[in-house]
Amino acid sequence: MFGLNKKDTSLLLIVIVLTLFAPFILNPFPTGSGLAQFNAGYPDLMQRFAIFGIFAVGFNILFGLTGYLSFGHAAFLGVGSYSAVWMFKLLSMNVLPAIILSVIIAGLFALVIGYISLRRSGIYFSILTLAFAQMSFSLAYSVLTPITNGETGLQLTLDDPRVLGVTSTADGSIPVTNLFGIEMRSTYNLAVGPWDFQFNMGYYLCALVLIAAFYLSIRIFRSPFGMMLRAVKSNQQRMNYTGLNSKPYTLAAFVISGMYAGLAGGLMASMDPLAGAERMQWTASGEVVLMTILGGAGTLIGPVLGAGFIKYFENIFSKINDNILHSWFSFMPDGLEDFVVFLVHPFIGKGWHLTLGILFMLVVVFLPGGLVEGGQRIAGWVRGKKKPDAHQSETNPAE
Repeated sequence: MFGLNKKDTSLLLIVIVLTLFAPFILNPFPTGSGLAQFNAGYPDLMQRFAIFGIFAVGFNILFGLTGYLSFGHAAFLGVGSYSAVWMFKLLSMNVLPAIILSVIIAGLFALVIGYISLRRSGIYFSILTLAFAQMSFSLAYSVLTPITNGETGLQLTLDDPRVLGVTSTADGSIPVTNLFGIEMRSTYNLAVGPWDFQFNMGYYLCALVLIAAFYLSIRIFRSPFGMMLRAVKSNQQRMNYTGLNSKPYTLAAFVISGMYAGLAGGLMASMDPLAGAERMQWTASGEVVLMTILGGAGTLIGPVLGAGFIKYFENIFSKINDNILHSWFSFMPDGLEDFVVFLVHPFIGKGWHLTLGILFMLVVVFLPGGLVEGGQRIAGWVRGKKKPDAHQSETNPAE
């Protein structure tokens, strides 16, 4: 199917189901219940799941296949966002040209940075990419203020020329982003009993792009080009001794990965037409590293799972406060309730990083292959339980 083997087709179908049915999957609890706090099926968060999934899938092409660890990929995310917003300001509010420009500009930027950084490997490569990202952040924050609008961020205004679109709507407001007239903020609400499901146009655009990006990553992983990248990761020096020049392959992987990041940045600006220098900070680069390692570096679906896991913690777990905890433990005696809330308090709200850090350490120590390895172990355990049962039924037909 689609030129993929059975296993890869299954992974693609899993991603398709997870993305297309996300409004149902991410809203398992009734709206008015106490557990509704854990629902994540609202448009803004679902868009982030898809966008950062694309970001992580692209980063995995570089890190997972070649072993080159970049600490500067947020630079391409930021460049993509700035490019998209400028397209909205100068051309039209149609997201398609903006996304295309984001990918192209990010690819060119990655070509320049990759050409210089890939002259070194290992920790030196990582430090070079981090240095370029921080330089990009500083340029966007202060030096290139006429282009980036500095610390305020690049925004749309009523004075934008917008040659192929209107500068303002009939009521005098700024036009919204759209895809050939279909607004990105357009949302359909479906009420089914106590459940409320939201189907957002912007999310489904991101979801379709994620599916296409994931499919492309599968083809790259299984291609001769992907095999060459694995050879680089396995033993680049031995590969060079055979007469093969690994530089063009690693540079191509770096550029493709940067284009994925630019695509994510363009989509981010398409959902919310604002670009700021904070998207280029080293913390954003570190975040995509965590996503990839947590999900499973070098695996196909791992980065998508890692991106969803971290964004869930950032947006859902961080909103739990003491009032919610007291409502959960209200069945306890007052003294015991206050004590339990006191114990849990450091791990929720602003302390969500502590919980995420503990989980990350546990995954790295016990599941070096990330969440994907955990899923494989569970599947192996289930298959191991089934086989003895089947054997027992064969030896004891009466049972």
